[in-house]
Order: sequence, then structure tokens, then C-alpha cells
Amino acid sequence: MPETIEHLADKHYPLTPMAIIAPIVGWLIPGAGHLIQKKWIRGALLMLSVGAMFSLGIAMQAKIYQGNTGDLLDILGFLGDAGGGALYLLARAQGWGAGAINTVTANYGTVFVIVAGLLNIVSAVDAHQIALGKKP
Repeated sequence: MPETIEHLADKHYPLTPMAIIAPIVGWLIPGAGHLIQKKWIRGALLMLSVGAMFSLGIAMQAKIYQGNTGDLLDILGFLGDAGGGALYLLARAQGWGAGAINTVTANYGTVFVIVAGLLNIVSAVDAHQIALGKKP
């Protein structure tokens, strides 16, 4: 019999060390939160999709946002970009996306990078849910 919302609200999910480690590792390295839980296919697909979207965005000369501006759209762009974890840190360390936009595809690239970061955040939350036992 399927569980109702009331049953789910009453169910207790203990916070385990894996439930803390999986989302952190999953944010830092896309897909790794699933891989450490032996969800091989899901982890590999997430790693491939987030990595490909981020790489395509960088190849299209995406703008990489910084968190210290006062503009709301820049702050939201930074949050999306920072969701990429180590990919974002690598891009900032290498100076990718810091120059002036020279191509028409740069706006598409910027969106690719932001969406890759947001997908990585969703995958880290998914890894957390799996570690808690809320998802198979």
C-alpha cells in the first residue's frame, strides 16, 4: 500500500554520517555523492551531464559570476555558478569567464554553466535523500 503524506511526516529518518558526507562530496564533485553510495549509473550520468554542460558553457565563453557584486541578478548567477562545486573553483582559479564577452554564444554558455550548477545542487540534495533512506 502506498504511503500517504501523513505517514511520511510521521516517519523518522535518522541523520547518519553518510547523510552529511554525501551531499558535501556530491556538491564538491558532481555525481560523487551517488558514487560513494554505490549508485554507479546515477552517479556516472550526473557526473557526465554536469561536467558536459559546464565544459560546453566554458567553451562558449560563459561569464563566471563573482559573489561580491551588489546586483541581484549577479548574486543569483553566482549562486547558480557556485553550485558547480570544484568546477566553479577551477574556473575561478584559471580565470575562465572573467574577460569581456566576445561571441554571440556567450549568453548561452553562461546559462549552461548556471544550469550545470543548479543541476549539481539538485543532485547533492538527491544524494542526501538517498543517504537518509527516503529514496531507493
